[in-house]
Amino acid sequence: MFMYEKKLQYPVKIKNTNPKLANIIITQYGGPDGELGASLRYLSQRYSMPYPELKALLTDIGTEELGHLEMIGAIVHQLTRNLTEEQIKTAGFDTYFVDRTTGVYPTAASGFPYSAASMAVKGDVIGDLSEDMAAEQKARVTYDNILRLSDDPDVNDVIRFLREREVVHFQRFGEAVRLAKDKMDQKNVYFVNPAFDKK
Repeated sequence: MFMYEKKLQYPVKIKNTNPKLANIIITQYGGPDGELGASLRYLSQRYSMPYPELKALLTDIGTEELGHLEMIGAIVHQLTRNLTEEQIKTAGFDTYFVDRTTGVYPTAASGFPYSAASMAVKGDVIGDLSEDMAAEQKARVTYDNILRLSDDPDVNDVIRFLREREVVHFQRFGEAVRLAKDKMDQKNVYFVNPAFDKK
């Protein structure tokens, strides 16, 4: 069961509109390495995890990623509120605007809408946790790229917070891989899947 607290994990208070920046940041809402995919990946993977500690970790991080999705949505919304027609046209926001107005829609910065095909759920402990580490690393790189392109201190403050959480999640998944390997059949080089392969 989830409990919803009616506040963001970290405050989002963007003073200036900037649809060009919103066009970039939207990728962390619905892009291939974004928060929507991360939350669905982890909350789906938890069902086949054979160890309670790993189920709990995936539930915790998956739930936190939902909070990050909310923060990215708040950034995009605040960057696009009260736009003028001129801002929409000059910022290259017109193609998004014509389809979505200023609604927050899960899409990549490249314009491709969110697809569940970008998230991996294999049902194999090591496979899924290794994918999770890679996903956190890719999300961190995306946040680094956003920071390279953004000159808005209000946006950068929130992006730095989110970037740091990706680093923490990467470390937690690394610990989870070690825990899983300790519990699994270590004589087998590729590690059997205890959720499915029985001796």
